[in-house]
Amino acid sequence: MAQSLVLRRPWMRRALAVVGALAILVLLASLWALVQVRSSLPRLEGTVTASELSASVSVARDERGVPTLTGRTRADLAWVLGYLHAQERFFQMDGQRRLAAGELAVLAGASLLTQDREHRLHRFRTRAIAVLAAMTPDERAVLDAYVGGINRGLGDLRALPFEYMLLRATPAPWTAEDTVLSVYTMYFDLQEADGLTERRRAQAEQALGSPMAAFLFPEGTSWDAPLDGSNLPMPAMPEGLVTKRADTLVPLGDRSVEIASLGSNNWAVGGALTTSGAAIVANDMHLGLRVPNIWYRARLVLDHEDTGPSLNITGVTLPGAPTIVAGSNGKIAWGFTNSFADTSDVVILEPVEGDPALYRTPTGPQPLHRVEERICAKGAACEILPIEASLWGPVIGVDHQGHKLAYRWIAHDPVAVNLRSMLDLERSATARDALDIAHRLGIPHQNLVVGDAQGNIGWTVTTALPQRFGFDGRLPVSWADGTKGWSGYLAPDAVPVVYNPENQRIWTANSRVIGDEALGKLGIGAYAHRSRARQIRDGLLAKDRFDERDMLAIQLDDRGVLLERWQGLMLEHLRAGAGDPQYASLIPEVENWRGRAVPDSIGYRLVRTFRSELIAAVYAAYTPLMRAGEPVPASGQPPRPITSKQADEPVWRLLTERPAHLVPPGYQSWDAVVDTGIAKTLSAVASQAGERLGAFTWGAANRSEIRHPLSRVVPGLSLFLDPPSVAQPGDLYQPRVASPTTGASERFVVAPGHEETGVFHMPTSQTGHPLSPYYMVGHEDWARGRATSFLPGEPKWQMVFQP
Repeated sequence: MAQSLVLRRPWMRRALAVVGALAILVLLASLWALVQVRSSLPRLEGTVTASELSASVSVARDERGVPTLTGRTRADLAWVLGYLHAQERFFQMDGQRRLAAGELAVLAGASLLTQDREHRLHRFRTRAIAVLAAMTPDERAVLDAYVGGINRGLGDLRALPFEYMLLRATPAPWTAEDTVLSVYTMYFDLQEADGLTERRRAQAEQALGSPMAAFLFPEGTSWDAPLDGSNLPMPAMPEGLVTKRADTLVPLGDRSVEIASLGSNNWAVGGALTTSGAAIVANDMHLGLRVPNIWYRARLVLDHEDTGPSLNITGVTLPGAPTIVAGSNGKIAWGFTNSFADTSDVVILEPVEGDPALYRTPTGPQPLHRVEERICAKGAACEILPIEASLWGPVIGVDHQGHKLAYRWIAHDPVAVNLRSMLDLERSATARDALDIAHRLGIPHQNLVVGDAQGNIGWTVTTALPQRFGFDGRLPVSWADGTKGWSGYLAPDAVPVVYNPENQRIWTANSRVIGDEALGKLGIGAYAHRSRARQIRDGLLAKDRFDERDMLAIQLDDRGVLLERWQGLMLEHLRAGAGDPQYASLIPEVENWRGRAVPDSIGYRLVRTFRSELIAAVYAAYTPLMRAGEPVPASGQPPRPITSKQADEPVWRLLTERPAHLVPPGYQSWDAVVDTGIAKTLSAVASQAGERLGAFTWGAANRSEIRHPLSRVVPGLSLFLDPPSVAQPGDLYQPRVASPTTGASERFVVAPGHEETGVFHMPTSQTGHPLSPYYMVGHEDWARGRATSFLPGEPKWQMVFQP
């Protein structure tokens, strides 16, 4: 009856027909999209013919997608590696080159214009031309082969990577300039592009006075753990009434005062401490985590029929570049951490009286060079960005007196990028040779830690370092009269080196590694908090014998040593106020906090929140004056307080030494400050856990949020692209660094010549394609810290590339 009724009404029949047609269209569109996505899968098997190759190259992938490339020349291996990178990771590579060049908005829209303007200021695409001009023929041959492989690999996909379908875009071919830009991207990740540390120091001096600036922004702390055991003097407690502070309690915006350092841990023990007699090297590089991972695992083998392998190297590569970044070649193993050496300076430009278009230089007045850069965004009109450049670098802003500030940064120099030294490092046979090569590298300045098969270990800082004269680089200064500046770079033999220390142990964790005159050569950069380095040092000193699992245990150390004294302070005040039911409710959790950043710990999160609130309260009392002249945030929300990476030390001293003249305004005493910290912690429980103390766990705050760039803007895409969000152990101030979006981008332990017993972890995926058979394979091992093999496993897919 109902069916006949529908059939008698034409409008119902038409509506059903429209609905049916729409359903068919949706189904057809979905099928088309699926076919397109499947068509962009990389090739895993078969034969590829390439006239650019001089001999055949074989590729064997294991179940995790890790390839072993075997060929006759380094250029042939570079061509095939480029092919694999393009097929697995081209969208990632495209994003890197665009980020460095300030061209992301063209691909992804106007929301990225602000970042593009900041990056275009440095004109890295133009600077890449000078880098290419300085390359040797052998270096350029490897690069050109790599570029050729990339473009062939992209062209051999039956459809473009799926991201371009979603963005309705077409990628441009890869060029040699783009590989240089990929390295420049790491400069943006690992160094300051705006001289913020120096400018903040100057703001602190101006707003707070020298004693308070030195105290709140210390260079030395009680946590220092350098290799040479040196100490930096602790700043004195400011005396007398300090008037340069906020007059009232300052409202705070984001109260998370943790300043994470994108850095890393690495260390080594010499052969005297290992069973095999070879050194063991451990490395975990901390970066922003994403899908796919920044690194691409690979093994490269140069196999000559007559003499056998002349190169057999396993490690991680950066898609966009043809070299192994860190790993082992059977003779040496090496890893990197960000050095935070001072490789830049803010230069005050002195205007010429009567002609503000000129600035003073040692050779007389000079005009600023003006360049116009055209910046475009998808779906928006292009704009012209005017850039002013001085003799010493681009103008990056003005100081409180209105003087323009220029930026002298080694990243602007041709020495900042080269491939030849990384190619030399791949073939290095001893730790001593590797240390010599380090000073010729063209990468963001890293702590290189290296060990060799004979048991030798060493440390140094890579890449050219500035040779300053007339000043120490801590504050912006004028170079106008010629008494201050750079006289080129430090000679390689002047760069500090530690080789085979007596205790057979070397460690770095982005903090100060050495002191005294050697530190003066490196400069005081934005060093990370020293707690990670101290825990690593103490872990290495606790044993006299090591194997790979011992080193992994240190990498996974999630003890909250930094928080121990804060736990004691919090517990003391809770017990003193135990008559308050809210205080009493916290005591059992703080007492039994276990001292570890583990997901189910309520006490760890309570103590951590308490410490953060106290730091925020103290710095909020003093640093607002440093913001004089800054624009009000567009959001209208109060800004987060300006703090120091070493803020833990001055706040602890204030709370324990209790100087009455430095009690923050709005508080009656230092006890009142501590009580406010507890009150704010209780408020956090209420707002973040719905007043349910049992839900206020560390795991609830420290859940992994590792995303593909497009899943953040395309609803529902995260279900297909991203790993699940899970509660994770670790924190920012211990060896097992973990936050929702940052952490160990790889983790390995290896003894050169004994790679078969090495350990390797990598988050997210080897490939960027969600339909790949090894998408996300290995991610859970990384998350759980399960030991997996450093070397690729048994071959599962094989390809042959032939001329």
